[in-house]
Amino acid sequence: MHARRTGRTVRLLAVAFTAALFAFGLTAPAGAADTPPPGANDWSCKPDSAHPQPVVLVNGTFKTSYENWLTLSPALADAGYCVFSFEYGDLETAPIPDSAAELRDVVNAVLGATGAKRVDIVGHSQGGMMPRYYVKFLGGATKVDDLVGIVPSNHGTSNPLALAAGATVCPSCADQTAGSDFLQELNADPETPVGPDYTAIATRYDEVVVPYTSSFLAGRASYVTNVRLQDRCPLDITEHDQAPKSPLVEQWVLDALGRSGPADPAFGPRCVSSG
Repeated sequence: MHARRTGRTVRLLAVAFTAALFAFGLTAPAGAADTPPPGANDWSCKPDSAHPQPVVLVNGTFKTSYENWLTLSPALADAGYCVFSFEYGDLETAPIPDSAAELRDVVNAVLGATGAKRVDIVGHSQGGMMPRYYVKFLGGATKVDDLVGIVPSNHGTSNPLALAAGATVCPSCADQTAGSDFLQELNADPETPVGPDYTAIATRYDEVVVPYTSSFLAGRASYVTNVRLQDRCPLDITEHDQAPKSPLVEQWVLDALGRSGPADPAFGPRCVSSG
Protein backbone atom coordinates (compact mmCIF):
# COMPACT_ATOMS: atom_id res chain seq x y z
CA MET A 1 0.00 0.00 0.00
CA HIS A 2 2.83 2.40 0.89
CA ALA A 3 4.55 1.75 -2.48
CA ARG A 4 1.33 2.50 -4.35
CA ARG A 5 0.87 5.75 -2.42
CA THR A 6 4.48 6.74 -3.13
CA GLY A 7 4.10 6.05 -6.84
CA ARG A 8 0.85 8.02 -6.95
CA THR A 9 2.55 10.94 -5.16
CA VAL A 10 5.43 10.99 -7.65
CA ARG A 11 3.01 10.95 -10.60
CA LEU A 12 1.00 13.80 -9.10
CA LEU A 13 4.17 15.81 -8.51
CA ALA A 14 5.22 15.21 -12.11
CA VAL A 15 1.85 16.50 -13.30
CA ALA A 16 2.27 19.52 -11.04
CA PHE A 17 5.77 20.07 -12.42
CA THR A 18 4.48 20.03 -16.00
CA ALA A 19 1.68 22.41 -15.06
CA ALA A 20 4.20 24.73 -13.44
CA LEU A 21 6.30 24.73 -16.59
CA PHE A 22 3.32 25.91 -18.60
CA ALA A 23 2.51 28.49 -15.95
CA PHE A 24 6.06 29.87 -16.07
CA GLY A 25 6.08 29.77 -19.86
CA LEU A 26 8.86 27.17 -19.92
CA THR A 27 7.43 25.17 -22.79
CA ALA A 28 7.15 26.00 -26.47
CA PRO A 29 4.85 24.92 -29.30
CA ALA A 30 5.84 21.57 -30.76
CA GLY A 31 5.70 23.02 -34.28
CA ALA A 32 8.75 25.16 -33.52
CA ALA A 33 10.95 22.14 -32.78
CA ASP A 34 12.54 21.98 -36.24
CA THR A 35 12.75 25.71 -36.89
CA PRO A 36 15.95 27.59 -36.03
CA PRO A 37 15.60 31.06 -34.56
CA PRO A 38 16.08 34.07 -36.86
CA GLY A 39 19.72 34.64 -37.70
CA ALA A 40 20.86 31.09 -36.92
CA ASN A 41 22.18 28.18 -38.96
CA ASP A 42 23.56 29.87 -42.04
CA TRP A 43 26.11 27.17 -42.74
CA SER A 44 27.80 29.35 -45.38
CA CYS A 45 28.64 32.01 -42.76
CA LYS A 46 32.36 32.68 -42.26
CA PRO A 47 33.65 34.47 -39.16
CA ASP A 48 35.54 37.74 -39.68
CA SER A 49 38.48 39.18 -37.76
CA ALA A 50 36.18 41.19 -35.48
CA HIS A 51 34.06 38.12 -34.65
CA PRO A 52 36.44 35.17 -35.01
CA GLN A 53 34.41 32.63 -33.07
CA PRO A 54 31.02 31.38 -34.26
CA VAL A 55 28.40 31.30 -31.50
CA VAL A 56 26.59 28.09 -30.59
CA LEU A 57 23.33 28.65 -28.70
CA VAL A 58 22.20 25.94 -26.26
CA ASN A 59 18.60 26.11 -25.08
CA GLY A 60 17.22 25.15 -21.68
CA THR A 61 15.11 22.26 -20.43
CA PHE A 62 11.77 21.83 -22.23
CA LYS A 63 12.66 24.62 -24.67
CA THR A 64 13.01 24.69 -28.43
CA SER A 65 15.87 26.72 -29.82
CA TYR A 66 13.39 28.85 -31.79
CA GLU A 67 11.48 29.98 -28.70
CA ASN A 68 14.55 30.24 -26.48
CA TRP A 69 16.60 32.39 -28.86
CA LEU A 70 13.95 34.34 -30.76
CA THR A 71 15.45 37.61 -29.53
CA LEU A 72 19.13 36.95 -28.85
CA SER A 73 19.93 34.99 -32.02
CA PRO A 74 19.11 37.82 -34.45
CA ALA A 75 20.82 40.32 -32.14
CA LEU A 76 24.04 38.30 -32.29
CA ALA A 77 23.75 37.89 -36.06
CA ASP A 78 23.16 41.63 -36.47
CA ALA A 79 26.27 42.25 -34.37
CA GLY A 80 28.30 40.26 -36.92
CA TYR A 81 28.50 36.77 -35.43
CA CYS A 82 27.91 33.48 -37.21
CA VAL A 83 25.17 31.92 -35.06
CA PHE A 84 24.14 28.27 -34.74
CA SER A 85 21.49 26.48 -32.71
CA PHE A 86 20.26 22.91 -32.40
CA GLU A 87 17.75 20.66 -30.66
CA TYR A 88 19.01 17.98 -28.29
CA GLY A 89 18.15 15.37 -25.73
CA ASP A 90 14.42 14.72 -26.30
CA LEU A 91 13.44 18.32 -25.54
CA GLU A 92 16.44 18.53 -23.19
CA THR A 93 15.17 15.77 -20.88
CA ALA A 94 17.87 13.18 -21.66
CA PRO A 95 20.72 12.48 -19.23
CA ILE A 96 23.03 15.47 -19.44
CA PRO A 97 26.18 13.53 -20.42
CA ASP A 98 24.29 12.25 -23.50
CA SER A 99 23.26 15.79 -24.42
CA ALA A 100 26.84 17.01 -23.96
CA ALA A 101 27.95 14.43 -26.51
CA GLU A 102 25.41 15.90 -28.95
CA LEU A 103 26.88 19.34 -28.30
CA ARG A 104 30.36 17.99 -29.03
CA ASP A 105 29.19 16.77 -32.43
CA VAL A 106 27.51 20.09 -33.23
CA VAL A 107 30.63 22.05 -32.29
CA ASN A 108 32.75 19.83 -34.52
CA ALA A 109 30.33 20.41 -37.40
CA VAL A 110 30.36 24.19 -36.86
CA LEU A 111 34.15 24.29 -36.74
CA GLY A 112 34.33 22.22 -39.92
CA ALA A 113 31.86 24.43 -41.77
CA THR A 114 33.24 27.79 -40.68
CA GLY A 115 36.95 27.01 -40.54
CA ALA A 116 37.13 28.53 -37.06
CA LYS A 117 39.45 27.10 -34.42
CA ARG A 118 37.10 27.61 -31.48
CA VAL A 119 33.48 28.52 -30.79
CA ASP A 120 31.73 30.66 -28.23
CA ILE A 121 28.81 29.02 -26.42
CA VAL A 122 25.85 30.90 -24.98
CA GLY A 123 23.38 28.78 -23.04
CA HIS A 124 20.24 29.22 -20.98
CA SER A 125 19.52 27.27 -17.78
CA GLN A 126 20.53 23.63 -18.45
CA GLY A 127 22.07 24.95 -21.68
CA GLY A 128 24.41 27.17 -19.68
CA MET A 129 25.56 24.32 -17.46
CA MET A 130 25.58 21.28 -19.79
CA PRO A 131 28.44 22.64 -21.95
CA ARG A 132 30.68 22.49 -18.89
CA TYR A 133 30.44 18.70 -19.07
CA TYR A 134 31.57 18.89 -22.69
CA VAL A 135 34.44 21.16 -21.67
CA LYS A 136 35.53 19.04 -18.73
CA PHE A 137 35.06 15.50 -19.97
CA LEU A 138 34.55 15.44 -23.75
CA GLY A 139 37.42 17.49 -25.14
CA GLY A 140 35.73 20.88 -25.27
CA ALA A 141 38.37 22.77 -23.29
CA THR A 142 40.45 23.35 -26.43
CA LYS A 143 37.45 24.17 -28.63
CA VAL A 144 35.52 26.74 -26.57
CA ASP A 145 36.69 30.34 -26.21
CA ASP A 146 33.81 31.81 -24.17
CA LEU A 147 31.08 30.00 -22.25
CA VAL A 148 28.31 32.39 -21.25
CA GLY A 149 25.60 30.92 -19.03
CA ILE A 150 22.29 32.77 -18.72
CA VAL A 151 20.74 31.78 -15.36
CA PRO A 152 22.65 28.48 -15.64
CA SER A 153 21.91 25.57 -13.32
CA ASN A 154 25.60 25.17 -12.46
CA HIS A 155 24.97 23.90 -8.95
CA GLY A 156 21.45 22.69 -9.56
CA THR A 157 18.24 23.70 -7.88
CA SER A 158 16.58 22.91 -4.58
CA ASN A 159 13.15 23.16 -6.25
CA PRO A 160 11.52 19.79 -5.34
CA LEU A 161 9.68 19.66 -8.66
CA ALA A 162 12.96 18.94 -10.45
CA LEU A 163 13.48 15.68 -8.57
CA ALA A 164 9.83 14.70 -9.01
CA ALA A 165 10.04 15.09 -12.77
CA GLY A 166 13.38 13.30 -12.85
CA ALA A 167 11.83 10.26 -11.24
CA THR A 168 9.38 9.93 -14.13
CA VAL A 169 9.99 11.67 -17.42
CA CYS A 170 13.04 13.93 -17.15
CA PRO A 171 16.46 12.45 -16.29
CA SER A 172 18.09 15.82 -16.89
CA CYS A 173 15.85 17.30 -14.18
CA ALA A 174 17.22 14.75 -11.71
CA ASP A 175 20.75 15.62 -12.86
CA GLN A 176 19.97 19.29 -12.11
CA THR A 177 18.77 18.63 -8.58
CA ALA A 178 21.15 20.16 -6.04
CA GLY A 179 23.53 17.52 -4.69
CA SER A 180 22.95 15.01 -7.50
CA ASP A 181 25.72 12.57 -8.36
CA PHE A 182 26.02 14.26 -11.72
CA LEU A 183 26.58 17.72 -10.22
CA GLN A 184 29.05 16.41 -7.68
CA GLU A 185 31.13 14.99 -10.52
CA LEU A 186 30.78 18.11 -12.65
CA ASN A 187 31.70 20.54 -9.87
CA ALA A 188 34.57 18.55 -8.41
CA ASP A 189 37.83 20.45 -8.60
CA PRO A 190 38.49 22.01 -11.05
CA GLU A 191 35.02 23.49 -11.34
CA THR A 192 36.13 25.72 -14.21
CA PRO A 193 38.86 23.91 -16.19
CA VAL A 194 41.44 26.05 -17.93
CA GLY A 195 40.56 26.77 -21.55
CA PRO A 196 37.36 28.81 -21.90
CA ASP A 197 36.48 32.06 -20.20
CA TYR A 198 33.33 31.69 -18.10
CA THR A 199 30.55 34.22 -17.54
CA ALA A 200 27.54 33.29 -15.37
CA ILE A 201 24.60 35.69 -15.45
CA ALA A 202 22.05 35.39 -12.62
CA THR A 203 18.99 37.25 -11.37
CA ARG A 204 17.79 37.41 -7.80
CA TYR A 205 14.25 36.82 -9.13
CA ASP A 206 15.05 33.36 -10.50
CA GLU A 207 12.17 31.06 -9.57
CA VAL A 208 13.60 27.93 -11.24
CA VAL A 209 17.27 27.81 -10.25
CA VAL A 210 16.87 28.08 -6.48
CA PRO A 211 18.74 29.71 -4.86
CA TYR A 212 19.82 31.96 -7.72
CA THR A 213 23.40 31.92 -6.44
CA SER A 214 23.55 28.31 -7.63
CA SER A 215 24.32 29.80 -11.04
CA PHE A 216 27.66 31.21 -9.91
CA LEU A 217 31.00 29.54 -10.59
CA ALA A 218 34.24 29.32 -8.67
CA GLY A 219 37.47 30.30 -10.39
CA ARG A 220 40.02 33.04 -10.85
CA ALA A 221 38.71 36.46 -11.77
CA SER A 222 40.94 36.43 -14.85
CA TYR A 223 38.70 33.84 -16.50
CA VAL A 224 35.47 33.70 -14.43
CA THR A 225 32.93 36.52 -14.01
CA ASN A 226 29.73 36.10 -12.01
CA VAL A 227 27.04 38.68 -12.85
CA ARG A 228 23.99 39.47 -10.76
CA LEU A 229 21.79 41.71 -12.90
CA GLN A 230 20.56 43.74 -9.95
CA ASP A 231 24.09 44.76 -8.91
CA ARG A 232 24.19 47.17 -11.85
CA CYS A 233 20.44 47.63 -12.34
CA PRO A 234 18.71 47.36 -8.93
CA LEU A 235 15.20 47.79 -10.35
CA ASP A 236 15.54 44.98 -12.90
CA ILE A 237 12.97 42.22 -12.29
CA THR A 238 14.01 39.69 -14.94
CA GLU A 239 12.97 36.12 -14.06
CA HIS A 240 14.36 32.80 -15.22
CA ASP A 241 12.34 32.31 -18.38
CA GLN A 242 12.60 35.97 -19.41
CA ALA A 243 16.37 36.09 -19.12
CA PRO A 244 17.37 35.07 -22.69
CA LYS A 245 15.01 37.73 -24.06
CA SER A 246 16.16 40.48 -21.71
CA PRO A 247 17.82 43.51 -23.34
CA LEU A 248 19.94 43.79 -20.19
CA VAL A 249 21.18 40.21 -20.51
CA GLU A 250 21.89 40.83 -24.20
CA GLN A 251 24.28 43.63 -23.24
CA TRP A 252 26.18 41.39 -20.85
CA VAL A 253 26.40 38.62 -23.45
CA LEU A 254 27.79 40.99 -26.08
CA ASP A 255 30.31 42.34 -23.58
CA ALA A 256 31.51 38.83 -22.74
CA LEU A 257 31.83 37.80 -26.38
CA GLY A 258 33.39 41.04 -27.55
CA ARG A 259 36.42 41.19 -25.29
CA SER A 260 39.38 39.07 -24.27
CA GLY A 261 38.40 37.22 -21.12
CA PRO A 262 34.95 36.88 -19.52
CA ALA A 263 32.48 39.74 -19.13
CA ASP A 264 34.00 42.82 -17.54
CA PRO A 265 32.83 42.98 -13.89
CA ALA A 266 32.92 46.77 -14.19
CA PHE A 267 30.73 46.83 -17.30
CA GLY A 268 27.98 49.46 -17.04
CA PRO A 269 24.92 48.37 -19.05
CA ARG A 270 21.89 50.50 -19.82
CA CYS A 271 19.29 49.48 -17.28
CA VAL A 272 16.52 48.12 -19.49
CA SER A 273 14.64 44.89 -18.85
CA SER A 274 12.10 42.53 -20.34
CA GLY A 275 10.53 42.33 -16.88
